Amino acid sequence: MSAGHSHAIPENKKETTLWVALILTSTFLVAEAAAGFLLNSLALLADAAHMFTDAAALAIALAAVRIARRPADARRTYGYHRFEILAAAFNALLLFGVAIYILYEAYQRFQNPGEVQTTGMLVVATIGLVINLISMRLLSAGKDTSLNIKGAYLEVWSDMLGSLGVIVAAVVIRYTGWTWVDTLVAAGIGLWVLPRTWILLKESLNILLEGTPEGLSLDDVTAAMLGVAGVTEVHDLHVWVLTSGKNSLTAHVVHRSDVAPAQIIENIQALVAKRFEVFHTTIQCELVACEHSADGCNFIERRPSTTEIPESHSTHVH
Repeated sequence: MSAGHSHAIPENKKETTLWVALILTSTFLVAEAAAGFLLNSLALLADAAHMFTDAAALAIALAAVRIARRPADARRTYGYHRFEILAAAFNALLLFGVAIYILYEAYQRFQNPGEVQTTGMLVVATIGLVINLISMRLLSAGKDTSLNIKGAYLEVWSDMLGSLGVIVAAVVIRYTGWTWVDTLVAAGIGLWVLPRTWILLKESLNILLEGTPEGLSLDDVTAAMLGVAGVTEVHDLHVWVLTSGKNSLTAHVVHRSDVAPAQIIENIQALVAKRFEVFHTTIQCELVACEHSADGCNFIERRPSTTEIPESHSTHVH
């Protein structure tokens, strides 16, 4: 027996903003990298390296958005949505690499400090700050609905702080002559990036490992389902995230014989959608709990005798 299911998937209309942010970022990173070499500023070079990861993150996010729109087919029945999570994980690894490189260069510069041209450093960093603020504004609308866009947003956000740090360093060096501040700011950029990168990577890996959505408790879901009229037991419950905003649930539900499976399915669907924002459900209804194999509710072949009467039936919705 089947019943319909709904999807609360926000439509991704961020392609244009991703393109604009990518063009702005790519254009400026070339200028900033050249300025960093010419002005002998490690902080500018660190910011340019980080801006390169911004451009890479935006390009990957753009590719992921386009690929994720491909329809499901016989080989990939869930479609290509998971590609967005792969992109987010790749961006996190890229950020790790950049942060470690910046810290290494900062260590080297502490050993051999050099002169820094503060005027050019200040001008370039100010332009970079403006571009980062524009990109952040463009990406802010989609960061809460897509882990992929959130990764790109975090890249730009951290780079914006880097630009602020470079501006502060330029002003301090100009009026105090403390050239080591340039290196200190570069190290600060690297240290700021690392914990936020870990958070993004952890969220991505949780989805790739089909973990429970952040903030959702299986105990709460079980208790809520047991509260549905006619339900006596819930087992083999799984809740996972396909991609940002696409939560799925499967469960075996034991119910009383005087309650129709179709009604139980409908009530559970409405419950988990409203309370837990899970819109893709597969419910198996049973009069008697199914047998368990060593690793869960897998099929176990039974050959009943001619006098044995089946004790349960299943209803599947997808």
